[in-house]
Amino acid sequence: MPNLRILLADDHAVVREGLKRLIESESDMSVVAEAADGSEAVAQCARSKPDVAVIDISMGEMSGAQVTREIRRLCPDTRVLALTVHEDKSYLRELLEAGAAGYIIKRAAADELIHAIRSVASGGIFVDPRIAGKIISAMVQPRSGPTSTVRLSERETEVLRRIAQGYSNKEVAALLNVSVKTIETYKARSMEKLNLRSRVDIVRKAGELGWLESV
Repeated sequence: MPNLRILLADDHAVVREGLKRLIESESDMSVVAEAADGSEAVAQCARSKPDVAVIDISMGEMSGAQVTREIRRLCPDTRVLALTVHEDKSYLRELLEAGAAGYIIKRAAADELIHAIRSVASGGIFVDPRIAGKIISAMVQPRSGPTSTVRLSERETEVLRRIAQGYSNKEVAALLNVSVKTIETYKARSMEKLNLRSRVDIVRKAGELGWLESV
């Protein structure tokens, strides 16, 4: 993976400094911009065009969703990873609908944050596993009819579950020791069986099926 350019936005300078040191300890990551509030985050993002914007969603005058929407509007290639202390389903729903690619709580371990950054940078969606099950399952209604009785193969289930957890196609291929093309085939087949059309659909379905509760 090429060098990842990261924007950090948090209204606590000490937190930003800690995150910066953590990120820059990775040989393929660098912090290219910092911000202390939402409007500064949007401006810095437009100026530096980072690959990933790690955004504290509680910075005052702009909500995390507002910041996310502005970043996605001005910098559509930038992936937004929401950093938060909140474990409430309304925050997750709002951030996902605003265009965030990831949601991680601040008490996560250092290696989990690095994994989350890599996941969203690779095109995946990352939802903190400590809250994914209880929050996403509350977001969806149990379905009746054909989709509730659809049976996936063991490999299709594993591929879709890993993708829901935030792994990229390339990472899943490496874990299962198969080609990326094979993973794409399993993913497409299982999405068709379950009538899913997007990554957000995959995450929501995973919550409904309980795949995220034990990760």
